[in-house]
Amino acid sequence: MTDQAVDTSGPAGVAGTEEPSGAVPPQFFGRERELKELRADIERAGLDTLAGRGSARARVLLIAGRPGSGRSALAAELARRLVGSASASGSATGSGPALSGDYPDGVLRVGLTDPDGHRVPTERTARDILDLLGVTGPAGADEDELSEMVREALAVRRVLLLLDDAVDAEQVDPLLPDSPDCLVVATSTGPLTGIPGVRPCTIGGLDARSAVQLLGRLIGQVRITVDPRTAETLAEECGGQPAALVLVGGWLAARPHASVADVTKQVHELPDDVEQPTGARPLARAFRLVYESLPPAAARILRLLALAPAGLADAHTASALAGCSVSAAQSTLDDFVGLGLLRTNGAALPQYEVPGCLAPMLRALLEDRDRPAEIQLARARMLERTVRQLQSCRAVTDPEDSPSQRKLAGLPRSLRFSHAESAAAWLRMRQPALLASARIAVEDGELDTLARRLVAALVRALAVHRGTEQAAPELYGLHQLVLDVAERRDLPREKAAALLNLADLDARTGRTQDALTRYRAALDAGREAKDLYATGRAMESVGGAYAELGDFHRASDWYGRALAQRLTQGERADEARLYGRLGAVHTYAGRYGEALRNWRAAAAGHRRLGDLPAQARALSEAARVQEYAGRPQESLHTCREAVELARQAQDVRLQAALQLRLADTLDRLGDPAAAGLHRGAAERLLGEKGSAYEIRSASAES
Repeated sequence: MTDQAVDTSGPAGVAGTEEPSGAVPPQFFGRERELKELRADIERAGLDTLAGRGSARARVLLIAGRPGSGRSALAAELARRLVGSASASGSATGSGPALSGDYPDGVLRVGLTDPDGHRVPTERTARDILDLLGVTGPAGADEDELSEMVREALAVRRVLLLLDDAVDAEQVDPLLPDSPDCLVVATSTGPLTGIPGVRPCTIGGLDARSAVQLLGRLIGQVRITVDPRTAETLAEECGGQPAALVLVGGWLAARPHASVADVTKQVHELPDDVEQPTGARPLARAFRLVYESLPPAAARILRLLALAPAGLADAHTASALAGCSVSAAQSTLDDFVGLGLLRTNGAALPQYEVPGCLAPMLRALLEDRDRPAEIQLARARMLERTVRQLQSCRAVTDPEDSPSQRKLAGLPRSLRFSHAESAAAWLRMRQPALLASARIAVEDGELDTLARRLVAALVRALAVHRGTEQAAPELYGLHQLVLDVAERRDLPREKAAALLNLADLDARTGRTQDALTRYRAALDAGREAKDLYATGRAMESVGGAYAELGDFHRASDWYGRALAQRLTQGERADEARLYGRLGAVHTYAGRYGEALRNWRAAAAGHRRLGDLPAQARALSEAARVQEYAGRPQESLHTCREAVELARQAQDVRLQAALQLRLADTLDRLGDPAAAGLHRGAAERLLGEKGSAYEIRSASAES
C-alpha cells in the first residue's frame, strides 16, 4: 500500500493539481501487477529502437478503463513512484531508458475532458501545460502556436506528462514532447488509435483482497473482520470498482450500526438499468443506493451540482443553486464528501469537485426530476451570485471612502472580503470555475444579460488583481465571449468595444495585420451604433496599425480623420495627442515641414491644457525634426525652450534628458565646452533619481 488518494476516475478538475482528497485519508490499494507491467513497458525498446533509429518522441503509456475503475489513481500512483523515487535518489542515473531518476522536472497533470463530457480544446490544454511550466502563451495564439510552444518548452526538460481522460488520439498527439527523455501517461476509456508505439494497459476492477482493504479503510476493519465473506461478496457486487466501493463505504460509514450484510443485500436488490453497459451497472447501483438515502433537500442540491461550472463548486455556488443559506450549503457539501459524492481540496477556502464518473448521472437526474424553468432559475441565481462576488472582489481594492466601498458595505457579510489579499486568493482558486461559468453562460444563450454582466465583472477583477498584461490570455477569451453575445444579439456598441479590446491585444502580441482587420470592423460597428468615442478610437488605432506596418502615408491619413472628428468635438487632450502622432509619422516619412507643424500644434495644445511636461516633450520632438531638416540653430533654440518648460514643471528626469539632447546638439555645432556644461548639469539633476527619460539624439536616430 502506498500514499495515493482513492480515485473515482474523473478528469482532473484543475490542471496540475494533485489527486483531490476523497472521503478517506489518502491510500492506494492493489494494482501491483499493472504497475509492474507499466514500468516494464517504459524499459522495453520502442519500434524506432528495434529498427535501429533513435526515438524522436516521448514514450506514451495508456491506462484504459471505464470511468470509476481507478485509471486516474493508477496513473497518479505510477507518476508518484517514478518521480518520488527520483527525488529520493537525488539525480538521474544517466544510463538506461526512462526510469525513476529520469524525471527531475517532475509531473505535469492536465485533464482533457470537462465534467460535462465535452473534450477540452487543445488550445486550453496547451495553455494549462505552459502555465504549469511558468511560461505565458501569447494572448489570442491558436492551438498550433501554443502546441509548438509546449514542445519547445518540454524539449529542454525531463518531465512525466499525465494526460487525464483523453477522448481520442487527436487530443494527445499535438502535446507529445519531441524528446525521448520525457514520458507521457494518458488515461482514456478506449484505445488511442493513431499514436505509434503507444503502450496500452487495460484495467478492470480491483482484486478481491484490495477491494476489501479499501472497504476496511472506509468503514473500519471491525465490520470487515466479523463477516469477511460478505465483504468479499459486497466487493463483487461493486464490480471491484473503486468509485462504487467509495460510495458504498461512505454510506456504511454514515451508518455505524448497519452491517456489511445489510448493504450487500440492498445493493444486490437494486434493479439494473438495462440500457447501460454491463460494466457501468455496479457504479450506477452504488450511486442510486447513496442518492436515494439522501433527504429531499440534500438530493436536490446534489442534482443541481450538475450545473456547477467545470464541476467545481463552493458553498456560495451550492447556496445560489438551491436557494438556501450559505451555512446550510456548506454543511451539505461536507456531508457529500463523507459519502464519497464529492472531493474537496481541503484548503482554508474549500472548493468541491464533482467526480467525472458521477457527473453524467447527476445530469440525467436533474433533467428527469427538475423542470426546465427551475433549472434556468437556479442557473440565473448562480450567475447573479457570481457577479456580486466578482464585484466585491474588485471593490475591495478601491479606497475606503470610494462609492464602490460604500456599496460593498451594504452587501451580506458572506459576500465581502476582509482585504485585497483574501479576494486575490479567492479569485486565483476560483478562476477555472469562473472562466468556465462565463463560457457556459455565453454558449447557453438564454441568459445573455447576466452573461455580459458576468464577463464584465470578471474582466475588471482580473485586471485589478493580476494586471492586464499578466491576465491578457484570459482577457482575450473573455472579450471574444462578449463579441459572440454582441453578434448574436445585434449589439453594435458592445461589438465595437469587444473588437477594439481584441485588436489591442492582437497589436500588443505582434499580430498587427489581425489587429488592423479588427480595428476596421470596430469602426464599422461604431458607425452603426453612432458611437463617436468608438469611431474616433478605431480611426486612431487604424492609423497606429498602419504606422506599425510602415505605411506612413495611410497612417497619416487615418490620424488626420481621427483628428478632424476630435476637432469637431472640442476634445483638446485628444487633439494634442493626435497632432503628436501625426508629427511622428511625418517624421518617419521624412516630411519634415509637416512634422514640424504638427509638433508645434501638439505643443500649443498641451500649453492650453496646462500640461508643461507634455509641452516640453512635444517641443523636444520639434527640435529633433529641425535637426533632421538641417536647421541646428533653430533646434538648439527649441530645445532650450523645452528645457525651461521641464524646469518649470519640476520634472527632473525630463529636464536631465533634455539637457543631454542639448549637449548632443552643441557637440555637433562645434561647442564642446558648452556641451560639457549641459552634461554636467544633467548628471547633477539626476543624482539619486536614476537614469533620464529616453529621448534619443539625432545621432542615435541616424
